[in-house]
Amino acid sequence: MASEGEGRVADGRWSFLVILIAISAAFALVLWPFLTAILWAIIAAILFTPVYRRLLARMPRWPNSAALLTLLLIVGIVILPAAILSVALVGEATAVYLRIQSGDIDIARIFATLFAGLPGWATTLLANLGVKDLGDARDIFGSGAADGVRAMLGQALLFGQSLFGLLVKLSVVLYLAFFLLRDGDALQRRVAAAVPLRADQLGLLVDRFIVVVRATIKGSIVVAIIQGIIGGTVLWMLGVEAPLLWGVLMGAASLIPAVGTGLVWVPMALYLFFSGAIWKGAALVFCGLFVIGMVDNLLRPILVGRETRIPDYVVLITTLGGLQLFGFHGIVIGPVIAAMFIAVWDIAAQMRGEARPSAA
Repeated sequence: MASEGEGRVADGRWSFLVILIAISAAFALVLWPFLTAILWAIIAAILFTPVYRRLLARMPRWPNSAALLTLLLIVGIVILPAAILSVALVGEATAVYLRIQSGDIDIARIFATLFAGLPGWATTLLANLGVKDLGDARDIFGSGAADGVRAMLGQALLFGQSLFGLLVKLSVVLYLAFFLLRDGDALQRRVAAAVPLRADQLGLLVDRFIVVVRATIKGSIVVAIIQGIIGGTVLWMLGVEAPLLWGVLMGAASLIPAVGTGLVWVPMALYLFFSGAIWKGAALVFCGLFVIGMVDNLLRPILVGRETRIPDYVVLITTLGGLQLFGFHGIVIGPVIAAMFIAVWDIAAQMRGEARPSAA
């Protein structure tokens, strides 16, 4: 009888486990369309929880008001500037495209200048790659540039068409962030009670997650913004066309490990050199190396430090993989997955070490 009762208990546990997994999978499927919104709501809550707690300390009886004021701060310093920049960027990209279409910006002349200024070894290298003369270069690279501009405008058009969907996701982000700020401690306690991990193990995972999110945002996004602003300002001072567009591209390129803003300013400096603007090209190289480049070298260690405890090569690979799989969101998702991977294996090694004495 006892064994029969134990068997029923075991069967009941397995049945409940199957139901739990099935319902959890269905719940995840329902949430999947808003996965990125949930991610950024969690990130916003992590980054602005210190602000919320300071406000709550001043108004302890008004947690809703403290959370609402924190959301207004997020809108004021993050969302509104991003919206204004997006509108200006779309306008500038459209203006550049129209000037190319009208012939005001002569792509053929630009390529003629570049091709004429190439040294012999570069011409030989291009010939080996199938680019034997100016016509080949214009056909290959010119069509690529035009396709790139068209793709950018296509994305801008899609952005306008999906504005309603974007507003819905933004509303979800702010709505979730409100409750995560207000009820974050209670939610953390409920998760801790449900997850089958010891308190120290769960604490390690949560701490790694929070540290990597904060470090990634501070070390990548903030540095990208600063480098983009400096790069755009330098290009504006040098009289380069569409400095806002190029500044944004520099900021985006700075998010790519091991390449950075050089992906934008190096070709531009080469064009300035070959077109006869030697001093402008030299000034851009100097600013690229010693101003824009030094921002990353100086600020990233200060903003990030060694908190993440993730090797640089792992950060590089997981960031690139995250960008490939998840787009812009992969900048955060990639390093977070790497941190969770390392933390889980640290816990596994710890559990294995604890099990050895008992086995002996």
